[in-house]
Amino acid sequence: DIMYGEGISREGDLLDLASNHRVVEKSGAWFSYKGERLGQGRENAKQTLKDQPLVLEKIRNEVKRALGMPVPAEIVEATEPKKAAAAGADKK
Repeated sequence: DIMYGEGISREGDLLDLASNHRVVEKSGAWFSYKGERLGQGRENAKQTLKDQPLVLEKIRNEVKRALGMPVPAEIVEATEPKKAAAAGADKK
C-alpha cells in the first residue's frame, strides 16, 4: 500500500503477507491473530498493528518463519522482567 502523506504502509504489507501465509486469519471482514481480533476491515487491523508494536513484531516473526527466514530470539513479554525482579527481591 502507498498511503498519501505516509508512504508505504508496512503494516498493510505485513497484514497481507500474514493473511496469505495463514499467520493472521481473515473471516469475512475481520482479521484475527491467535484468536484475538485485530479489527474489522483492513484499515482497522492496520491501525491495531500500529497501536500494538508487540503484536506487530510477533506477527512479523511468524511470517519470517513461514517464509524460511532467520528469526531473532523470541520477544520477551514486558511483564517478565518485572516478575524476575520481584522474584529476586523475595529471595533477599
